[in-house]
Amino acid sequence: MQELLKQGLTQLGLDPNCAPALEQYAHLLVEKNKVMNLTAITDPTEVAQKHMLDCAAVLGSLPEGASKGIDVGTGAGFPGMVLNICAPNLHMTLLDSLQKRVDWLGEVADTLDLEVERIHGRAEEFGRDSDYRGQYDFATARAVADLRILCELCLPFLKVGGVFLAMKAQDYQEELDHAAHGISLLGGRILPAYTYTIPGTDLVRKVIRVEKISETPEKYPRRFAKIQKNPL
Repeated sequence: MQELLKQGLTQLGLDPNCAPALEQYAHLLVEKNKVMNLTAITDPTEVAQKHMLDCAAVLGSLPEGASKGIDVGTGAGFPGMVLNICAPNLHMTLLDSLQKRVDWLGEVADTLDLEVERIHGRAEEFGRDSDYRGQYDFATARAVADLRILCELCLPFLKVGGVFLAMKAQDYQEELDHAAHGISLLGGRILPAYTYTIPGTDLVRKVIRVEKISETPEKYPRRFAKIQKNPL
């Protein structure tokens, strides 16, 4: 796996020296997955490609000079933990609603000697907290949720000038069109998407990029039940 990771990272223009740490993370993931539902992907090659390299590729979409990011709904740490491993200079916050996942990410961080903040909580609550609202250069989400929902949860965390990065499959345009009105209401504007192919595969991925150009109105984010029922 390590050689596969090194080759993939080099192909992405990233430092291959983080491959050993990514391999160790992958092993920890597969082992923990035996007792906790973290991933449906357990084949070593697929873990390397569809988790580690897929997430590492997001580094190419970061806004210039970005140093502080939040990964909303991080789950097993994707992409936030991978970004921190590949770019230790980033100050990453991993936010998840399930305490046991946050605890496990803490174990991973300790094992790999990473400085990464972990938060147990809901995005719609922390997005209204002044310690987190408007504090980040970028926010990421790999969740399968509709983009309209993700934008309302993620844009409040950004500074003006920050960028929300949503990892999506190639067929994203209709979803983006539906989200355009809400993005405008939240103080954002759509930037050209970042496109990449996962190394070693023919899988094309997109990172939808939304720049925050004005402050998000105070009434957002709403309660999650309302966000789900009436997306912007």
